[in-house]
Amino acid sequence: MALKKKIVEDKISGEVAAFVYVVEFLKRGLPHAHLLLIMKPSSKMNCPEDFDKFVSAEIPPMTNESLRTAVLKHMMHGPCGRLDPDRQCMKHKKTEGHCKYSYPKPFASDTTNTDDRYPVYKRRDTGESAKIRGHDLNNQWVIPYNPYLLDLFDCHLNVEVCSTIQAVKYLYKYVYKGHDKISFNVAAEGEVKVVDEIEQYQSGRWVSPVAAIWRIYGFDLFEIHPPVMLLLVHLPFSDEKRIRTPLTEFFRLNSVNSEAANQNVVTNQTANHRRLVFISPSEGERYFLRLLLAHVKAPKSFEDLRTVNGQRFTTYQEDALELRLVKQDNMVDLCLNEAIAVQMSAALRHLFVTLLIFCQPKDPASLWDKYYTSLSEDYSREYPCDTYTVRVLTVRKLEQHLEAMGKSLRSFGLGHLSEPQDSVLQRTRDITDALNAPVPEECMLCRTTLNSDQQHVFDTIMEHVTANKPGAFFVDGPGGTGKTYLYNALYAEVRLLGKIILPTASSGIAAANIPSGRTTHSRFKLPLDLAISLTCNVPKQSSLAALIQAASLIIWDEASMARKETVEALDLLFRDLCDSDVILGVS
Repeated sequence: MALKKKIVEDKISGEVAAFVYVVEFLKRGLPHAHLLLIMKPSSKMNCPEDFDKFVSAEIPPMTNESLRTAVLKHMMHGPCGRLDPDRQCMKHKKTEGHCKYSYPKPFASDTTNTDDRYPVYKRRDTGESAKIRGHDLNNQWVIPYNPYLLDLFDCHLNVEVCSTIQAVKYLYKYVYKGHDKISFNVAAEGEVKVVDEIEQYQSGRWVSPVAAIWRIYGFDLFEIHPPVMLLLVHLPFSDEKRIRTPLTEFFRLNSVNSEAANQNVVTNQTANHRRLVFISPSEGERYFLRLLLAHVKAPKSFEDLRTVNGQRFTTYQEDALELRLVKQDNMVDLCLNEAIAVQMSAALRHLFVTLLIFCQPKDPASLWDKYYTSLSEDYSREYPCDTYTVRVLTVRKLEQHLEAMGKSLRSFGLGHLSEPQDSVLQRTRDITDALNAPVPEECMLCRTTLNSDQQHVFDTIMEHVTANKPGAFFVDGPGGTGKTYLYNALYAEVRLLGKIILPTASSGIAAANIPSGRTTHSRFKLPLDLAISLTCNVPKQSSLAALIQAASLIIWDEASMARKETVEALDLLFRDLCDSDVILGVS
């Protein structure tokens, strides 16, 4: 492209650090390019005086005949507004009654910068005007241009100074917007009928001969220089030496290449430029690792990032604080201190969890010690002489709030709170509810009144439950032969052993016949549209996942009436939760 060569190689406007351009085709078929230039610091246009050296928005005087002819031919907008209210630029729905490009522009004696749009270019009221499309137009109608480029190429060539981020974002998105399309339908002339948009919908685009040739010969439709690759950020692996990722290869490059050691991760010139993936502050150590990668030059390893001025830190957060990439303030402490004066304990616990996740305090343990009394105040009143139970219930409630957001106390260095002498704190809300579920008397009666076939099935299944042996059983029999009676007996026996049983059924009516019964879709969060996905909505770190893993027996009544995809979805879920490759996660 001759224009790109003039700008990038011949440096007519200074040294270019990076550029992106996009080629599209106008409705009449001719190619048309958007080009964004990012200049090196020594060539940047920093003030209105610099803008005037490269951009003009006035009709040239008669003394420069060739440039004047080019401006009047290619760079005059309109007329529109009251001169031609039917012009295309007047039909934009957001600016109805006004030109969407805001022409005619107001006169301006000098170029000035703005905060939220392109600069206001110098448009003096010099008296220069020309008849364009039947109307006398002056400097108010001139589209900004570069005199040298316009005179050289003699075509429409709009040049603007991108002084705000809006213009930059627009052009980067333009690369991926795709082709212009139109929706249409076909009907006979004069035909009047009810239009079925679904049935008659067609989607198509116009491909001109020029666009076809452009693609046949493989000409570029866009280019970004220098090329950029997305650098994914991950925490160290246990077997770091054997696993190779773009991040580990970046460390290796910095270790062996002295030139790379003088570059920053985002501006590394030794290979493709790297752009760091966005990471939310709620992700903890991974967020601080990204922060370090964006500011520490040429790190050679994960360990290297944790060392500052010869001192090795245990977390990336401490490293970032030492480098003053984040501020160590007391805002979280002040927030909790203010809240304890007006909030009840339940609200304080929810606030504490929210601050852990979204504010990433440096020392959560000290906050726990300082505000434990306020966090546990309601339980202290309920159990005034049992400090152990108060602590258990407080920690359990915090863990439940964190589970709902996909986190745990261990994520914030508070895992020691969930490691008491007994296992009560390891129970999630769902597990606690399952263990506290009552056993109806009629179910206990079922255990002693089984017939021989039911007793055989009962003994076989309970043998696996009591011995903690894996197994899968299919109970078959015509309606009315006592399958539900058997399930009730199993429910009572498992519950009396202090174990967890999850009774489910394919239909709600069948599920209602078993204590604590739920439909299979409800219990295991099966997808509603199995044609799209077979993945159940059960995160591995969730309370429901812990419940399924803790279950000693799962009953699925009327399983044979379920769709094949439902069974496959449940199979995938159980395999994932049990880390097993066998069917339903059992042998």
